Amino acid sequence: MAMQTRVFIVHMSSTRASLIFTMAKDAGMMSKGFVWIITNGLANIIDLLNPSVIEAMNGVIGIRFHVPKSQKLDTSFLIRWNKIYQRYNPNKLPLNKSITIVGLWAYDTVWALAQAAEKVGLSGNRNKRLQPHKNSTCLDSLAISINGAELLTEIVQNKFQGVSGTFDLTERQLQVSTLQIINVIGGTWRHIGFWTSKNGLSRHLNQNELEITGSSASMPNLNLVSWPGESIEIPRGWEFPTSGKKLRVGVTSSAYPEFISTSKDPVTNATRVSGLSIDIFENALKRLPFALSYEYQAFDIAGDSTSSRSYDDFIYQVYLQRYDIAVADITIIYNRSLYVDFTIPYTESGVGMIVPVKEKVNSNMWIFLKPLSQGMWFKSIIFIIYTRIAICLLEYLSGNRYLHGSFSLKQLGIQILKFFFIFEEKDMLEYFLSRVVHRVWKIVLLVLASSYTASLASILTVQQLSPTLTDIHELQKQGGYVGFHQGSYMEGLLVDIGFDRSKMRPYHTPDDFHVALSNGVENGGVDALVLDVPYIKLFLAKYCKRYTMVGPIYKSAGFAFALPKRSPLLAELSKAIINITGGDTIIQIEKKWIDQNSCQHDEEMDGSGAITFGGFRGLFLLTGFVTACSILVAFLMCHYKRQEESGHIQDADKGNKENGDCNDDIDNRATISVSGSPNTNSICHDPIMTC
Repeated sequence: MAMQTRVFIVHMSSTRASLIFTMAKDAGMMSKGFVWIITNGLANIIDLLNPSVIEAMNGVIGIRFHVPKSQKLDTSFLIRWNKIYQRYNPNKLPLNKSITIVGLWAYDTVWALAQAAEKVGLSGNRNKRLQPHKNSTCLDSLAISINGAELLTEIVQNKFQGVSGTFDLTERQLQVSTLQIINVIGGTWRHIGFWTSKNGLSRHLNQNELEITGSSASMPNLNLVSWPGESIEIPRGWEFPTSGKKLRVGVTSSAYPEFISTSKDPVTNATRVSGLSIDIFENALKRLPFALSYEYQAFDIAGDSTSSRSYDDFIYQVYLQRYDIAVADITIIYNRSLYVDFTIPYTESGVGMIVPVKEKVNSNMWIFLKPLSQGMWFKSIIFIIYTRIAICLLEYLSGNRYLHGSFSLKQLGIQILKFFFIFEEKDMLEYFLSRVVHRVWKIVLLVLASSYTASLASILTVQQLSPTLTDIHELQKQGGYVGFHQGSYMEGLLVDIGFDRSKMRPYHTPDDFHVALSNGVENGGVDALVLDVPYIKLFLAKYCKRYTMVGPIYKSAGFAFALPKRSPLLAELSKAIINITGGDTIIQIEKKWIDQNSCQHDEEMDGSGAITFGGFRGLFLLTGFVTACSILVAFLMCHYKRQEESGHIQDADKGNKENGDCNDDIDNRATISVSGSPNTNSICHDPIMTC
């Protein structure tokens, strides 16, 4: 469908241009959405046009030759010009603007001719006349100067600074280095910017060096333009025709109906379509800043395995103008971009390889250590030793019957080893604080042991799967067979990689791919499949247990829509697709078409995740805190009992001194307790033990 243009370039005489703009205004073509550009032939003399014509040209952009300001022009030529003008027109004001650049060029040309004549040294009448011929024009009556060739040489070689700027006729043409961009508005014109062949566009110009100020590598910083209709919004420059003609959207069925599927309505015979590509296309149309009427037209590529038509044939229909746009799972590749333009891709890019997986048997003799990380093993052992020392210390202070004798590091080590085997039941612990610490630690051990058992069982029972191939070049060297999607560009890609055509087998549907991989080369199948990554995601969503992806092995641009070259719809659609893929819409569309085919089996685990200390930090902090508090309480109680014993001993010493029996005093001191009789459960039972 051809778009209706709204951009017009006017390159004609002032008389015809005046008529054009007057009629365009009456026809409503000087309103919002239109763009009018006038060339230098009209822009150079715009000040001489009728005011009503200039009023009708509101919003027009013009390009004119730039006349640099100079003292010679402002203070010499213009003053003399106004004096002469007022001499012949005494009742009129000075018309500085009536001197156009064409008039300035004429003035400089006369000067150039005068200077050339002066250099040649013309004197007298040195002309000759041509003999008139039959059917000749009036030009034959003109005289020809004998020194004409010399005059021409001098004029061409003459360079000087005139009132219009640098006068230079190099290559027999006036050299103009700077153009001025103007905007007609309010019955006059205003400056927009400058252009030079060296530096491009800019708002200002350095008059001394005639160089653009500022950078023009990016978007130039020009003055604001007022477009027709007094709009400051940049017009699109085209519109869709209002004749009722619809956009012809070419569609084709894919081997993957999740992307696009076509059918015929039995009643209306209209083309019905569905799929991820269609949803994205229709959502993009809704985001366009204008309404667009369209209809789907089906193109049959491969209704069966015997069809020889391909996606290249489908896209070529756009070049032949059968379709205005092609919508399908079309991959962007260089060869196709030579005759159509593509929108930005709406899927992820890349080409991957699908290969079967094989089970890997784990025969590691140290596999029983894998459930816990190294840090977890180390910290668990430290906490075991810490807890056992704490229990041993608490029981020693309480006078446990299993512990006796003097306290030393050697004795402590022996007792710790004993405690690993003796104090397995709470009945063997005689001090209540020891039992509290022991019970808290047993809870930690129970949780840790359960986690260890579950992790080890997972490692031993879950399948360890690995791909049969890891590189496409490995497959090529082995002389293996590779499959690809029939009618796609993959065949050419595999040939470019170096595969022999006898080792390449085309398939049509995902079920065909599955059968080929399952059978293997021995039964007429293949070793691997090469597909676009979006296709691989769909295939693995259906067959997630038996195959895996290797790659991407090749970089591609992804799926997109194809339009004719320089289509005005391309930029608008691309912006709409960016809006879709950058938000939640694409997520919802992918869930609708891809996630619904996800494999229903549980995700496979590699069993390699070891238990770390971070997940059990709370339990270890709990047992450490309880143990530390128990030790602190035990030492406080010990200190309190010692203070109490010291008071009793002092009282006994006083009594013994009165009786004079020192030996009995020592015996009494050794047998004093809180209850008044020896008890193995008393705190600090042995004076050798210090708190």
